[in-house]
Amino acid sequence: MITGKTKTLAILADPVTHVRTPQALNQRFAEAGIDAVLVPLEVPAKALQATVNGLKACRNFAGFVVTVPHKTTVPAFCDVLSARAAAAMSVNVIRRGADGLLYGDLLDGEGFARGLERAGIEVAGKRVFLAGAGGAASAIAFALAARGIAALSIANRSTAKAEALIARLAAQYPALECHAQADPSDHDIAINGTSLGLNADDPLPFDPAALSKGTLVAEVIMQPEVTALLTAAEARGLRIHTGKYMLEEQLNEMLSFLTRDMGEVL
Repeated sequence: MITGKTKTLAILADPVTHVRTPQALNQRFAEAGIDAVLVPLEVPAKALQATVNGLKACRNFAGFVVTVPHKTTVPAFCDVLSARAAAAMSVNVIRRGADGLLYGDLLDGEGFARGLERAGIEVAGKRVFLAGAGGAASAIAFALAARGIAALSIANRSTAKAEALIARLAAQYPALECHAQADPSDHDIAINGTSLGLNADDPLPFDPAALSKGTLVAEVIMQPEVTALLTAAEARGLRIHTGKYMLEEQLNEMLSFLTRDMGEVL
């Protein structure tokens, strides 16, 4: 039951109808006996700063989960960023501390990498193709680089954005072979790190027919669970990895991060 003592949180997205985090995180709150609720807010880009600033002023507001298309915009509205969020220039979770400040972190990459590990997929020494250079893709790139992948190819509609991500990776992982490339062939793992696949009429982020035999095809899209990309990959006999792994591995981290100061928020 929601009362005047309930801590409130929000997930910021546009659109918001596809999100699954509220259902999953609210279930975790209930199971842990935490008096908190996470609600979905559909916030257009032009209203993002006003929304964040307004909720920051609410003393019983505990934090945000942030998703498409706001992950690379909200870092500017945070008071403190974690090292990985600052390096990737992206945030997907924000805690309002007991001091009233907003603390931003990036859990996408860790969630994705841990999801691969839980599925028994070793990434060290692998050649990885990554579609996208936005918030989720940047987080994944840094998490995989930290786990010792051999090479990373990044494909993005904006080559400049891909090259900017490569420059940030090079500053932290100078030994990593990393370049902008649209061809997904000759890779061990091919990842969709874009929002393509949320809608039924979206184009594929890359062509599964171009993938080499034995390539693992992985998704960040959580709904639908099996996207058109994964369906096409399965039709070619390729192994697939759905976005649910990433979500499940993020939930514990999100729960810990968002509730750290919850007893003192009021």
